[in-house]
Amino acid sequence: MVTQILLLLVIGIFAGILGSILGIGGGIILTPALTLLFGLDIQYAISASIVSVIATSSGATIAYLKDDLLNLRIAMFLEIATTIGAIVGAILTGLVPTGFLFVLFGSFLLFSTINMLQKLRGKSEVLHQAKSDRLAEKLKLNSTYFDKATQQQIDYQVEKVPGGFAMMFGAGLASGLLGIGSGVFKVTAMDTIMKMPLKPSSATSNLMMGVTAAASAMVYFFRGTILPQIAGPLAIGVLIGATIGSRIMQQLQPKWIRLIFIPILVVMGLQMILRGFGVTI
Repeated sequence: MVTQILLLLVIGIFAGILGSILGIGGGIILTPALTLLFGLDIQYAISASIVSVIATSSGATIAYLKDDLLNLRIAMFLEIATTIGAIVGAILTGLVPTGFLFVLFGSFLLFSTINMLQKLRGKSEVLHQAKSDRLAEKLKLNSTYFDKATQQQIDYQVEKVPGGFAMMFGAGLASGLLGIGSGVFKVTAMDTIMKMPLKPSSATSNLMMGVTAAASAMVYFFRGTILPQIAGPLAIGVLIGATIGSRIMQQLQPKWIRLIFIPILVVMGLQMILRGFGVTI
């Protein structure tokens, strides 16, 4: 029992560090780890991961709020689309062919890797700054942050707000229909479509995931699939890891975050496309 708790703590810390750096919650690590290492049923693994995502969001968001790295206005605005999408997705479950959706969203992730690779050629996030957008200015979505890695104050603008909103709706739809986490979609929507710098994109995604996961956790709680002996130690480890990861992320150059993010995009994209064709890895 003690060994299991320690192992859960270690896995949680690792997932929390990676999740807070990339803004993806850590579920991509936790669910496979719980099913493969502990032989846990997938429903219980997903439930524990959902609770841990809340822990990741809480630990990382506190640090990012202190340093003014996350964009609260964008988070709250885009969360509207994600929530609506999740509700619609839950309603449409069974009516829309999931295979097609897996292929569609998987293809988007692979396409996003091209944009990430192109940005690796630049030396600074400033080189990829968005153009002036009237809607972004009206909604006061533009912001600024201090990059500790470069010791520079970076003012940034966002563009294509309707496109980002639509992508967030799609992320919520995918989450509701397919039962997948949407952290990767949130980061890529802000970074790829809205041209938001990667660091505030990741920080903002961490906050948004906590809001979405909190709603999902209630469903799993009433289903009785949240196991305290698994979710408890895991959440503690994730909270510790998220706090550490939020500090590490601020010292990293954006290109290193992209180098970590790109393989995850490729793996998730390929897995979703293969699953869409009925192949499970």
